[in-house]
Amino acid sequence: QVELVESGGGLVQAGGSLRLSCAASGPPSSRYTMGWFRQAPGKEREFVVAISWSGGRIYQGDSVKGRFTISRDNAKNMVYLQMNSLKPEDTAVYYCAASLGGGLGVQRGMYDCWGQGTQVTVSS
Repeated sequence: QVELVESGGGLVQAGGSLRLSCAASGPPSSRYTMGWFRQAPGKEREFVVAISWSGGRIYQGDSVKGRFTISRDNAKNMVYLQMNSLKPEDTAVYYCAASLGGGLGVQRGMYDCWGQGTQVTVSS
């Protein structure tokens, strides 16, 4: 198993930016697909973006295309989510997730390990 710890959430005004970080501990993470999901109050957890172990493939949800960027540093076992042009509808708890089998996709079931989440609140 891989332990994931998110950080970097907070309160920001609409149009602002935040950078989330996810620290992975356990076996080397370089072979894992890493993803970010989010869950707003009263809504299902939804896919945001994922990155392959090499960083060569990235898949984004439609709602964040052009605004959010995922990156990873395998040497540091870190994954980042740069969020720009934030909107009030981006308000949610953001979760980091790892797919140990390396699959790249939007389904929650593909991801084996989850962090505890970090709150992002965007005010209008």
